[in-house]
Amino acid sequence: MTTDVTISAGRAAPLGAIFDGEGVNFAVFSAHATRMVLCLFAEDGRETHRIPLPERDGDVWHGHIAGLRPGQRYGYRAHGPYAPHQGHRFNPNKLLIDPYARRLTGQPHWHDALYGYDIARDDLSFSTLDSAPFMPRSVVVDPSFSWGNDRPPETPVEESVIYEAHVKGLTRLHPTASPKGRFLGLASDPMLEHYTKLGITAVELLPVHAFVDDKFLHDKGLTNYWGYQTLGFFAPDPRYLSGDDISEFQQMVARLHSAGIEVILDVVYNHTCEGTELGPTLAFRGLDNASYYRLAEDRRFYINDTGTGNTVNVDHPMVLRMIMDSLRYWVEVMHVDGFRFDLCATLGRRGNEGFDPGAAFFDAVRQDPTLARVKLIAEPWDIGPGGYQLGAFPPPFLEWNDRFRDAVRQYWRGDAGQVPRLADRITGSAQQFDHSGRPATSSVNLITAHDGFTLTDVVSYDTRHNHANGEGNRDGHGANYSDNMGVEGPTADPAIRAARARRKRNMLATLLLSQGVPMLLAGDEIGNTQSGNNNAYAQDNEIGWIGWEGADDALTEAVAALIAFRRAHPILRQKRFLHARERAVDGLPDLFWWREDGAEMTDADWHDDTRRLLCVEKRTAAGTPPYAALETAVFLVFNAGSATSVTLPPAPRGMGWVARIDTSEESVAVERPTAGSIACPGNSVLALVLEAQA
Repeated sequence: MTTDVTISAGRAAPLGAIFDGEGVNFAVFSAHATRMVLCLFAEDGRETHRIPLPERDGDVWHGHIAGLRPGQRYGYRAHGPYAPHQGHRFNPNKLLIDPYARRLTGQPHWHDALYGYDIARDDLSFSTLDSAPFMPRSVVVDPSFSWGNDRPPETPVEESVIYEAHVKGLTRLHPTASPKGRFLGLASDPMLEHYTKLGITAVELLPVHAFVDDKFLHDKGLTNYWGYQTLGFFAPDPRYLSGDDISEFQQMVARLHSAGIEVILDVVYNHTCEGTELGPTLAFRGLDNASYYRLAEDRRFYINDTGTGNTVNVDHPMVLRMIMDSLRYWVEVMHVDGFRFDLCATLGRRGNEGFDPGAAFFDAVRQDPTLARVKLIAEPWDIGPGGYQLGAFPPPFLEWNDRFRDAVRQYWRGDAGQVPRLADRITGSAQQFDHSGRPATSSVNLITAHDGFTLTDVVSYDTRHNHANGEGNRDGHGANYSDNMGVEGPTADPAIRAARARRKRNMLATLLLSQGVPMLLAGDEIGNTQSGNNNAYAQDNEIGWIGWEGADDALTEAVAALIAFRRAHPILRQKRFLHARERAVDGLPDLFWWREDGAEMTDADWHDDTRRLLCVEKRTAAGTPPYAALETAVFLVFNAGSATSVTLPPAPRGMGWVARIDTSEESVAVERPTAGSIACPGNSVLALVLEAQA
């Protein structure tokens, strides 16, 4: 190890390793360290230098080394007290990732040396093993990129259709996308053609931040496929790069933008990959455990509101700064268009006081001008006390709405008493979201997501089949509200196959005809299955990857037709909640709930648990009453029962109802003028539009 490097004071900001044209400035936060040592590495992995950072400005340690260039590999060793009961776990034998590293060389290789304690004893012991041979390196990068005339699509939220996808799983088995399983493959020509054909407006990517494969999975020969164990909040995971250049991510974004498609990232700021007190020391724990994590009264232990072993201490200003710097980096440097916050309820916890919509994290995000132009989506729960917070987030946050998912599945399964629940869900879930000036688009509606059954599996399995996860089939959701429709799993029975196909069309139609922001799970549009696994977090294989062979082209066409219908009728995308009250513009109600005989729904109808049919008419108008300036109206029928005749609402003179969507048809798109009434097939959705008659 040489000492032929001269380090000067440098600057305390910005944090991270920043190339300034003359060298690299290193700055890292630690409030409780007594000494911070910068370690430099050669490309072959040799540790060439250990250089104490010469300056401390407040709690930021920093220094500048002239002559260093992008590509330089580095890490830190932090000196300080090893006193677990006081919350301190410093151990200079452990090489630490820079929390602000823009690139990592890989992920840790599991070895006893990764732990700050002697694993043959307990976590109060102290390990003298050097972890550097088993740790990835942080890498200095120059993130500048020639964006040309790239412009964010800035799709209005009410026009958004989100497509949730896994970077690797989306293209790993695709016949023509290349490079498979990488950022660039996700934006290859065949994939852009697919997105455009569907009509989606945004891809929401499962975590792309550098993450770790949990040791318990590694020991079972499995991997952390989904990526919800973050190691670095600024670095894209190297597994999704074809080489070692982070510009591949930027190229992906630019190509998606050129097709009018936004990029939303699923981000995990609520916990890290370091786990409980028995976990490894990789970055945050070794740099300043007492600052980065929320600790219990006995500070040896962690508060675990996330179910992953630890909880990030968002109350600490420097930790909050790291999160905000990360968000701004991905917007300003990487040009992403929004974020979905994993376990977002955790980020709104204030010490031991529970969830607070006025917590520091929400205030910081809402006042930030950079984040004001991107989409913000909350997963509104965690496992902490009072962790379920659907509807409680402040604007402009949108929220994943699992109650929409459950209501739609139960309604089409034929469960009793679901008509009132469905009515609430298709009109924006007003009970949860109609407050504080929030629009109906606050609800991100979904039927499926990465966590749970695929759409095909919802109609093919009664119970989960997670044996491949190695947890005795005890993991994953127990309440799936699914229905195998007669046979568990695949079947050659044509009647069951047809019934399953129709139910999928029904659920997709319900999703795309509802107020709110629809989200599709990638692969549902082609009939993808996970063979009944509803928790494929560890399945980096054919279970978790999308199977493009044998894709259901008819279903793809149906989804595209439903999205096109939604796009063509703004009334379906209204941001204002509809409450069947008089409009100021013309004194007419904006919403009508009808029975199949043409009468309005009564209280008795709403409380009839045997009812399996729901009819709703939505109108929008401007000008003089009653219909002189009518813009549009739609009439929707959701029939989970038997075939029946439905009386249509009266049409204004010169206008008539035309059926445009019928899920009893494989294509769903129809053109069927009607008069007075319409035959509604059993187990189907109809959508009719009020149109001028020749």
